[in-house]
Amino acid sequence: MTSLQKTSSVKNKKLKDLLKKSDNRVCADCGAPDPKWASCNLGVFICLKCSGVHRSLGTHISKVLSVTLDEWTDDQTESMVQVGGNSYANTIYEAFLPKDYPKPNPNSGIDERSNFIRAKYELQEFVKPSLRIVSSKSSSASFHSVDSKKNNAPQSFKSEAGMVEFIGILEVKVVKGTNLAVRDFRSSDPYVVLTLGQQKAQTTVINRNLNPVWNENLKLSVPQQYGPLKLQVYDHDVISADDLMGEAEIDLQPLITSADAFGDPDNLPDMQIGKWLTSNDNCLIKDSAINVVDGKVKQEVTLKLQNVESGEIDLELEWIALSQ
Repeated sequence: MTSLQKTSSVKNKKLKDLLKKSDNRVCADCGAPDPKWASCNLGVFICLKCSGVHRSLGTHISKVLSVTLDEWTDDQTESMVQVGGNSYANTIYEAFLPKDYPKPNPNSGIDERSNFIRAKYELQEFVKPSLRIVSSKSSSASFHSVDSKKNNAPQSFKSEAGMVEFIGILEVKVVKGTNLAVRDFRSSDPYVVLTLGQQKAQTTVINRNLNPVWNENLKLSVPQQYGPLKLQVYDHDVISADDLMGEAEIDLQPLITSADAFGDPDNLPDMQIGKWLTSNDNCLIKDSAINVVDGKVKQEVTLKLQNVESGEIDLELEWIALSQ
């Protein structure tokens, strides 16, 4: 076993040990059993439905990770360990929760769930005033640390999702770019921005590379009324405004409707369940199959960038329905 594998194994064990505690076997916000998500900076384990609301708050308030799907950094793991889990966090965030306050349950609707979570973490209405922490958009803070730690991960910007019902989470792996346009002297410093409604997420900048490889995972919450996922590539400039290096749109309907039609992917064998076809109305270079792979709904997409002289982008999409 390599040192990297040993480190990953230690981190996984720490999280699993935390999850064995009785208070961590239910969602910290609604009490739903068997939570598979966590807010690593707040130190709480949460269910899939509540994780969508947490994402809408922005990563400056709640940094959401999957316990089973995401790679955790040492700092993120230690942050959870230091808090100690749901009961310890709730002694702070629910210290002054009125007895008659409508706390959500596992069957609560999106409005009740959103109102409570925003009051609890964003507004900190139930925290002892002397312990309240105001988080800036460029940092993450939790009650056990007055010093904010810079979050190096791409930020999912705050959306107007407090009153929006989410149907799932879209994980986008930005794989690579090919033959991107020159925007500096002989090269470019490209990065990718994804936009879905009011939410944005972006990759890191890769300097002086027209064939960049990112392999970065970005997550966005998908509302009931969703439009296309918009992709833009920019050249990072230190002095002037960043230059656009092309754009494209991804139609999410084939992915989401195919997943809905076949139901829980955990109960399906590896198989193709749909396809997004190339046409004059989209940016696809080739047909994009939608597959179930190891219980996950995935789609590989290769896009030709528009409004630019050259460039292609490869993505891997994964759909996680809130009903799963």
